[in-house]
Amino acid sequence: MKIVSTEFIKSATSPAHYPEEELPEVAFAGKSNVGKSSLINALTQRKKLARTSSTPGCTQLINFFKVNNQISFVDLPGYGFAKVPETVRKKWGPMIETYLKERETLILVVLILDVRRDPSAEEIAFHQWLCLYNISVLFVLTKSDKLSRNQAVVRHRHIKEFLGLTTDPILFSARTGEGKIAIWKAIQNEIDQDPSLSIVPKV
Repeated sequence: MKIVSTEFIKSATSPAHYPEEELPEVAFAGKSNVGKSSLINALTQRKKLARTSSTPGCTQLINFFKVNNQISFVDLPGYGFAKVPETVRKKWGPMIETYLKERETLILVVLILDVRRDPSAEEIAFHQWLCLYNISVLFVLTKSDKLSRNQAVVRHRHIKEFLGLTTDPILFSARTGEGKIAIWKAIQNEIDQDPSLSIVPKV
């Protein structure tokens, strides 16, 4: 996909502060430091659209971005071992759950895992919760460049079987760009299922 424009819209913690529901939205979720912001930056071809950091818990709000004036990307706070105060961390669960349950323009959640590690109980529970509410999920396995090709393929197969998935997760590397086109195609596929939504140009 050719990226013509990207724009940070706003940050929010509750529905009262969300932007108007005008465009189809793709939300990005994952444990802290799994490479979520790097994935968003790679897809939008911008180095600093989403803030990246080596410190877990960098994203503490729900951040909305507009891409090509046709689709919104939503960067959700990372969960897990984030190095933030306990009082802040306890707010993340309800904040994320409210967005996922109430946002009518949400068409897909990109659930990001580190290909080098087995899904945790927390990640499995989050996936089950999304399925319970019939929210479409795309699994992306980041940091594939940290492994050899054979290792990455083995890990990919193992995680797919571990989660009992019927569709393939997508291997992704922010460094090499592996998987970027496949992710855009998956997003396009979700948009094409509802002709009333704005259409992202074909990849």
